[in-house]
Amino acid sequence: MHPDQHRDFTEFVATRSDSLIRLAYVLTNDQHTAEDLLQTALTKTAAHWRRIRDSPEAYVRRVMYREQVGRWRSPRWGRERVVQTPPERVAHDRTGEVDTRLTLAQALRSLPARKRAVLVLRYYEDLPESEVAKIMGCSVGTVRSQTHQAVARLRQLVGETITLEA
Repeated sequence: MHPDQHRDFTEFVATRSDSLIRLAYVLTNDQHTAEDLLQTALTKTAAHWRRIRDSPEAYVRRVMYREQVGRWRSPRWGRERVVQTPPERVAHDRTGEVDTRLTLAQALRSLPARKRAVLVLRYYEDLPESEVAKIMGCSVGTVRSQTHQAVARLRQLVGETITLEA
């Protein structure tokens, strides 16, 4: 988008957003859905700004109407049913998982950058040792030894942290 067009579009959004969000709310009867609807309409408007800059509000309104009608017609629309009381669901306590993740993240941050990079490439990116070696500019043997040392150090750090907390 040309800088002048970008400025015009930004100015349009700043001046007309309040009335457009009210229209979106009337169409959807939900604030979050209204914001999504307006965002979708503004995205489509930005893509065609050069062509519609003389009457952009009419275009945005038309897009919002059509988007909402499309949502109503969608087979997914209306699958959720509003009930007086929500069904009982058992919520599992996952605080232990969060503690473990935080402990592991802290341990990862304490590793030297090269060992941390090997672990990320091997286990997070799921790359084979040969690819990691190529990326890091070292041999496959070095990748293996760095991985072994890093995992051993992580086990040591995580074990120490958990032992201290218990």
